[in-house]
Amino acid sequence: MEGIANSLAKPTQMRRDVKPRPRSEAKRSRIVEVAIRHFAERGYSAARVEDIAAQLGIAKGSVFQHFKSKDGLFFEAYKKAVQSFPKYMQAPPAVVASGFFDLLRYWLARTEDMVRDNWSSYRIYLVGNYGTDLALRREINRFLVSEDPYGWRDFVNFGVERGELRSDLDIDMTGSILEWTMDRFQDALLTEELDPGLFRKSGPVPQEKEARIEQFVELLRRAIGSDKAQSRKKA
Repeated sequence: MEGIANSLAKPTQMRRDVKPRPRSEAKRSRIVEVAIRHFAERGYSAARVEDIAAQLGIAKGSVFQHFKSKDGLFFEAYKKAVQSFPKYMQAPPAVVASGFFDLLRYWLARTEDMVRDNWSSYRIYLVGNYGTDLALRREINRFLVSEDPYGWRDFVNFGVERGELRSDLDIDMTGSILEWTMDRFQDALLTEELDPGLFRKSGPVPQEKEARIEQFVELLRRAIGSDKAQSRKKA
């Protein structure tokens, strides 16, 4: 009897140690790829899990086996989308060497190029930020804080270490301010309809993109830049 009991126990232990099968991981990845296109083209509400499953030639229930819910599927699509964007420190070496605010200016100037080259991911980013409910948005915020997919902490630390950012400010606070203002400004650069108030003017303001970027960078320099950064600008 003892031998029979031991032989029955072994399969249980083996099952506990089994790693995810490559075929299962590949299927999960395919589902996410198709979901990104559907959510990007239709938004969160209009995208349907059954349509995603139909395109893949699988049952709707198979999608839920991997992701539990539509929210879970979108969350995985969002994570993959934003992780496809370059981090702030992943710029040409010459740009990095020129300093924090030049690096900031570089990414702002490339906003339209990044969207053109990675349209679906940018659409998912917009849907996640503006087109989901509070529960899903809460999960997205947790992910952004814990994973830091854009590399904000390294970027802000870079500015502090170079003496270009104020060292008396909390690094996470500085990163949060930069992230929020950069996101909104880049959205407005692409389409003023997203935030027409950002460019509403009471007096003459240059309309060229380069002039707007320069004004925005100067505003940030005055708000979070160190005395060294201010004096360098004057020079």
